[in-house]
Amino acid sequence: MDIAHFVFGIFGNAFGLFLFLAPIITFKRIIVKKSTEKFSGVPYIMTLLNCLLSSWYGLPFVSPHNILVTIINGTGAVIEIIYVFIFILYAPKKEKLKISGLFAFVITVFSAVVFISLFALHGNSRKVFCGFAAAIFSIIMYGSPLSIMRLVIKTKSVEFMPFFLSLFVFLCGTSWFIYGVLGRDPFIAVPNGVGSALGTLQLILYLIYRGNKGKNGKTTTEEESMEMGTAKPMGGEELKGDTPKDTC
Repeated sequence: MDIAHFVFGIFGNAFGLFLFLAPIITFKRIIVKKSTEKFSGVPYIMTLLNCLLSSWYGLPFVSPHNILVTIINGTGAVIEIIYVFIFILYAPKKEKLKISGLFAFVITVFSAVVFISLFALHGNSRKVFCGFAAAIFSIIMYGSPLSIMRLVIKTKSVEFMPFFLSLFVFLCGTSWFIYGVLGRDPFIAVPNGVGSALGTLQLILYLIYRGNKGKNGKTTTEEESMEMGTAKPMGGEELKGDTPKDTC
């Protein structure tokens, strides 16, 4: 059981790293064009908060035997902070203020969780408090592709849902779900079970509509772009399929 638990944790680290690195193409474009165009910085902020809370939950004095959770989410937090700073650097003034405010909110929430768990809670109550906080934001993050799935059904095209990103959402969620089940940890198993299920649905949609990939690319409306959570209200050109969907 311990060996299997460790192995699935390693798998989760590997697949999670692929997901964290997926937006590199997006940020390469932002740097080259010196503009965030129609991209939204909110998904990176939410992913950062999830990574911070999950990495804290995995620490030995909060949740024993979950150090692999801390390793991947600590790595993810560093990557997401880099994304957020790049986004703020090249965003318009209004967007800079918005993302900077959300970043301050994330730091405040994380600091509050750390402070309460360190000084007000001990033992199992500390684990439960931190576990609930991490699980809630993990579920929120895993649920972010729902708008993209709705768009796929609406347009009957998988243009905005890359296969490999959906595949790694499924693999990452499944690995951490099994890891949580083997470790009898519902705070890891439940949110990642949701992620695994959503990843499965994305792959099913891909199989159904894969023949229509790119078919509707020229007729995608501004409203449909907004539904994906990657567009801002004004101006610019949309880059397809580089929004971060998941993190473990």
